[in-house]
Amino acid sequence: MDGFPWLTTLWLLPLVGAVVVAALPARRRTVTRWVALAVAVGTLAVSALLAVQFEPAGEQYQFVESHSWIPAFGTRYELGLDGIALALVLLTTVLTPLLLLAGWRDVPADDARPRGTHAYVALILVVESMVLMSFLSLDILLFYVFFEAMLIPMYFLIGAFGQPGPGRSRAAVKFLLYNLFGGLIMLAAVIGLYVATAGADSPFASGTFDFRAIVDAVSSGELAISAPVANALFLGFMFAFAVKAPLWPLHSWLPDAAVQSTPASAVLMMAVVDKVGTFAMLRYCLQLFPDAAQYFAPLVVTLAVISIVYGALLAIGQTDVMRLIAYTSISHFGFIVLGVFAMTSQGQSGSTLYMVNHGFSTAALMLVAGFLVTRRGTRAIADYGGVHKVAPLLAGTFLIAGLATLSLPGLAPFVSEFLVLVGTYTRYPAAAVVATIALVLAALYILWLYQRMMTGPVTSGNDGIGDLRRRELAVVAPLIAILLVLGVYPKPILDVVTPAVTSTLTTIDRQDPAPVVAEQDGGEPR
Repeated sequence: MDGFPWLTTLWLLPLVGAVVVAALPARRRTVTRWVALAVAVGTLAVSALLAVQFEPAGEQYQFVESHSWIPAFGTRYELGLDGIALALVLLTTVLTPLLLLAGWRDVPADDARPRGTHAYVALILVVESMVLMSFLSLDILLFYVFFEAMLIPMYFLIGAFGQPGPGRSRAAVKFLLYNLFGGLIMLAAVIGLYVATAGADSPFASGTFDFRAIVDAVSSGELAISAPVANALFLGFMFAFAVKAPLWPLHSWLPDAAVQSTPASAVLMMAVVDKVGTFAMLRYCLQLFPDAAQYFAPLVVTLAVISIVYGALLAIGQTDVMRLIAYTSISHFGFIVLGVFAMTSQGQSGSTLYMVNHGFSTAALMLVAGFLVTRRGTRAIADYGGVHKVAPLLAGTFLIAGLATLSLPGLAPFVSEFLVLVGTYTRYPAAAVVATIALVLAALYILWLYQRMMTGPVTSGNDGIGDLRRRELAVVAPLIAILLVLGVYPKPILDVVTPAVTSTLTTIDRQDPAPVVAEQDGGEPR
């Protein structure tokens, strides 16, 4: 669009906004919130403009910006947007203003920190900026820098602004250590890839971090990385992304971090930050190391199926409503990873759509649960009962969000989960069949949760629970509307995503399995 640096504007706007709100006078808490919200809405407007101008049938990467960054290291400031990244950019920019509204009172007026509100909203904007940069980067080192940097503001959101008590500090440290360790493993793989591109047989004059150039060289055969080296590099990248995703057995940091965060921060982490891991699997693991990805695909598919069933089973046994929702996310991330490594057009399109749908459904469920917990002051499921009689609107939105979480037909996650299962069945039928167990388990943990908390007689202490307020309705209503619209009309997102998925499959030289045609006794096809 006329050579204007739109992608730089997109990721830099919330970062500059964070600096502005942090510099506002300490007494201007309300002004700080409104300025942060205005910045988030402005970022949403930029992303909407990019979405309108994006051409699904055009070049794979659009609005490309490329400038010299560190020539001695073979790295550039290079940004670009494909259909997969666009879908996740829209998810991020739509959710951020809603999360700022949802967390409007997360830092109370009597907070001892004079600039607590400033720091809280600034950290949310910084996380948004770094997540957007991770989706836009076309330079591997540039991606790595922001992939790691986003851990710092998220650490403070958990440790400094989470639930009162020592648990939040432990959860924040656990979150940081797990993800930093994964990042260090990835750093070794990034360096190894640089060395591989600087080898004697490399088409590059020196080492490079240019993602597109490396992918083109690998797919054309100009850059030949030996199988053992490619396998090791793949595992280095995959380990970091599996921690971020989170994939079983590297998931254990998530429930603690989600429970100890504020609901808005927990949604930011699960619905936005963790998507960087699954997005990176699809972009980097598959396209940089296509042979290694195919070699390890059965293992990753197995881990994904374990995550799906494991997360659902543990969700059933939870007594803490927020921890239950966290375990449902582990199950859903298993579906996303399953679709990525099924390596079929339906599986990967469904996986990308699932990233978006999971973000909105989890946001709706956790934020409504958070509004309820704030009123009652307890996360214990047993302390609730009969809420639908005293807060019918809250109970109704909780039910819709819960039904979306269990992928009820007519709500957004159903389409994506169906595509993942169909795409997986054509290549890994046993994995798809086992994964369908989660459909029954999801119905069990969501409907049982709703029955215990919302139905029956009003439990003592719940009489004073008020219904959703105007600010809360402004948060929940758009999420419910999105879940309904995408449930019956997912075509706009699939139209954008499908060409990018097709290009990815072409790059890694994978085609959809041919349909099996049954034969009659006479030898003629049925």
